[in-house]
Amino acid sequence: MADTSVRPQASDAEPTHEVAPSDAPRIDIPLVTDKLLGTWGDIRRTAREMLKDSAFWRIDGQTHHEHRERVYSQLGLLVQHNAIGRAFPVEYGGENNNGGNLASFEELVLADPSLQIKAGVQWGLFTSAIYQLGTKKHWDKWLKAAIELEIPGAFAMTETGHGSDVAAIGTTATYAPETEEFVIHTPFRGAWKDYLGNAAVHGTAATVFAQLITGGVNYGVHCFFVPIRDENGEFLPGVGGEDDGVKGGLNGIDNGRLHFTEVRVPRENLLNRYGDVAADGTYSSPIASPGRRFFTMLGALVQGRVSLDGAATTASALALNIAVTYGNQRRQFAGASGAETVLLDYGKHQRRLIPRLATTYAQTFAHDELLRKFDAVFGGTNDTEESREDLETLAAALKSLSTWHALDTVQEAREACGGSGFLAENRLVGLRSDLDVYVTFEGDNNVLLQLVGKRLLGDYAKQFKGKDSKEIAAFVVGQTAGKVFHGAGLRQLGQAVADLGQVARSVELGLRAKDQHELLTDRVQQMVADVAGRLRAATKLSPDAAAALFNENQVELLEAARAHAELLQWEAFTDAVASVEDAGTKQVLGWLRDLFGLGLLEKHLSWYLMHGRLSNQRAIAVGRYIDRLCLRLRPHAQDLVDAFGFAPEHVRAPIASGAEKERQDEAAAYYADLAASGTAPAKEKKPSTR
Repeated sequence: MADTSVRPQASDAEPTHEVAPSDAPRIDIPLVTDKLLGTWGDIRRTAREMLKDSAFWRIDGQTHHEHRERVYSQLGLLVQHNAIGRAFPVEYGGENNNGGNLASFEELVLADPSLQIKAGVQWGLFTSAIYQLGTKKHWDKWLKAAIELEIPGAFAMTETGHGSDVAAIGTTATYAPETEEFVIHTPFRGAWKDYLGNAAVHGTAATVFAQLITGGVNYGVHCFFVPIRDENGEFLPGVGGEDDGVKGGLNGIDNGRLHFTEVRVPRENLLNRYGDVAADGTYSSPIASPGRRFFTMLGALVQGRVSLDGAATTASALALNIAVTYGNQRRQFAGASGAETVLLDYGKHQRRLIPRLATTYAQTFAHDELLRKFDAVFGGTNDTEESREDLETLAAALKSLSTWHALDTVQEAREACGGSGFLAENRLVGLRSDLDVYVTFEGDNNVLLQLVGKRLLGDYAKQFKGKDSKEIAAFVVGQTAGKVFHGAGLRQLGQAVADLGQVARSVELGLRAKDQHELLTDRVQQMVADVAGRLRAATKLSPDAAAALFNENQVELLEAARAHAELLQWEAFTDAVASVEDAGTKQVLGWLRDLFGLGLLEKHLSWYLMHGRLSNQRAIAVGRYIDRLCLRLRPHAQDLVDAFGFAPEHVRAPIASGAEKERQDEAAAYYADLAASGTAPAKEKKPSTR
């Protein structure tokens, strides 16, 4: 049974405003915390306990040089705590726990996003490239040293001239059979490796991605282990580079550029899990298709996208914890009673924070599903070509939405905290700067959504495989009819509001979970069908004309991919609500899920109106019901952010520490004493208007 007592909160300045009435449903905070922490909750708790140590915390005001050295020393602390090797084999000091490893890693954003990303460079990219793309001879030689930070490394994939377009990188690795070496070379300035963590200062080696050339044939992008610095920190012969300098955020990471002038490495330095070169220069691969080989190699490193989804969601939760707690304490402008009003009692303040809280919950539950899929693939319990493709699509979809949401949420939280939110000590401006690049890390979000969109088109096309023209025509006619008459329960949702009585009641009955699901699903299906229909002519066009046609439909395809990701988040949230047995918790989380679902409908309202999925009256009612849900959830807002499970050492924002409540109490006591003393100055009397 849920605890219905009033829990002491830092925000209890006026309990009638800030907590639910004693007879109202309440969430069981520990139960919800368990749900939010997910499958690897125990490991997340262990990580959070470690991060209570101030040695892991960011210090504002440091120069970027000082910040870099602090973060590098923190990597050593992670090694001491055995906090970074869970994904690797037991033989090399790991635990074969892929999901738990990422769960722990994602929590580092609470200490300092620079620490999280620097650790990701070292172990999620550099070390993982050795493990995922190499074979046992490489593991025996370098893996344990990389895990223990004896070999700090850079992940040299991105180039100045080619970011997300990895297949087109310019660096070459040409095999020389006479010496059994690969010659690593950057033939022009645009081929320099760029934006690489550990490249400017700390890295002594790099996993370098280059076009493998042997016998005069280019076999595409492969990865090579290349030493770059000696024991004194000086570049090795043929290796050069530059410091990227101060960035817009994440200045605890030593991003830099690397270039190679005919640097020779032994043939064995090719990480050859997916492609090998014999001593005589003969190339071989277990994957015959060059395209599939390339995507398999890149797919082996998908954990970067998975972890960014989790870290961005955690950062959003942190920002909302700060803003909601402050909003429950800060008072501004006198209300009807004469007392100043708590910020979160204002309708606009509820509208700006509570829907974003609903989205963050949805993302949290969706991320746990993504993490379980990742663990199944990389742990070997479900490692098939199809499951890897599903993982890549899901990671691309969710990472895009969660990183965009993080920027939006942190900015809104900053504004909701006024001038206090702009102080560095309250963390929001620092989070905003550091999270900015998450939307282009591990692939620009728009490029990732295009990957998702192409997968949706491919799945759509499979419906027609083997069908004759008559069957296809019947299907298309059915789609059109559904669009007009039956899509997403139009007969139910399109009826007049008068049929169900007052607006609020009718929309509540007409937009419950089943209806939300139908509307969200139908939007995805219809958008994909529309784009597919317009692209069907591409098979009869020249390559240039086909590319132009695709380009004309790119925006719509990306919107379809976004809609698909939103649907996945809604379904994950709904599954989480269904798994809750406590009645009060289930009801409140159900309201929060409804707020998320209706928020998506409101966001895309023009589409639903133009495609006849909602009547005009019903569309108007959606916004009104969102306002009612925000008001209904307002007493639960503090419980919902407390359920994220952050300790004061994780939040570290003075405005969310209870200090604002103390100031408000002090001011209230002052005016109360002044009034009681009889010495309060009289208010100026307004002149009579008679």
